[in-house]
Amino acid sequence: MLTSVETDLIRVLADPLRMQIVHLLARETLCTTHLVEETGARQTNLSNHLRVLREAGVVETEPCGRFVYYKLRPEVLESLAGSFTELAATARTTVENDRKRAC
Repeated sequence: MLTSVETDLIRVLADPLRMQIVHLLARETLCTTHLVEETGARQTNLSNHLRVLREAGVVETEPCGRFVYYKLRPEVLESLAGSFTELAATARTTVENDRKRAC
């Protein structure tokens, strides 16, 4: 069963722009200016999405002079992926057991 934290994380990642940000940050650490260029989103909209990602623990900030860089926290995604892996394994076992009973 997914925890409430994992369920909240799924909701956070369900937004297309936030998922695009995650994909971009998986490749490199970027500042808001670069993310605006890459996504085409308005700066205020992007900042709001980055705040949601930061509050969910998906990204963290790294100040550098007058810029703030964002980087992905892969361990958060790995944890969620692990939960889905366990869920898939449980489902696979259930399907296999159902086949054995049906025959």
